[in-house]
Amino acid sequence: MGFLGRLGTGIKRSVTGTASFIQSGVAELKKVRWPSRQELVNYTLVVLVTVFFVTLFIFVVDLGMYELVKMIRP
Repeated sequence: MGFLGRLGTGIKRSVTGTASFIQSGVAELKKVRWPSRQELVNYTLVVLVTVFFVTLFIFVVDLGMYELVKMIRP
């Protein structure tokens, strides 16, 4: 019974630790200040516009480098 007793204690500790972890996670999420719908829309637009311009910049640089390499290698 010694092994089974230790096994039961280990499982109980594991379940207790998991439950404690979930409870602390829920408590932290309650402290979060969630953005309003308008803030979320604004942040999303900022991200999309930024991604668009960075993509455009990388495309132009890549195209320029391609043309340079094409001029060097006939």
